[in-house]
Amino acid sequence: MFDDKLLAGRTGQERSIASPICNEPLVAAETPFRRPAPEDLSEAIPVFFIGRNKDGYWVVRGADGKSGGLFWRKQAAIRFATRNAWPAQCATIFPSGTVELDLENRGNPLLSHAVVKRLLRRMGPSATTGS
Repeated sequence: MFDDKLLAGRTGQERSIASPICNEPLVAAETPFRRPAPEDLSEAIPVFFIGRNKDGYWVVRGADGKSGGLFWRKQAAIRFATRNAWPAQCATIFPSGTVELDLENRGNPLLSHAVVKRLLRRMGPSATTGS
């Protein structure tokens, strides 16, 4: 396990995560989508952030900014991360706050349409009629 001395001087914004390789807790970066420092996690290991967005959908985003997607289920989000890291294993970070996808959705294509429909519903009938 981890020694409390390792956390000395760390802020409350940092989150504890578990490495899938050795199941020891690590400390996530303070900034969203920033991978942990090299002394915390080898740069050779791909990192994926998985969390829920404001609409409740599961979001996956690679720390490298090359892949990401929206999903109905957590298991599908984890499977996406695993497939995108192949043949290597990957580390997954589950931020405690909401996570918004800032890349093209390469996950469930139906969710892109569902998000647009939800936005149009929130804006009311004038958004669809053009008045």
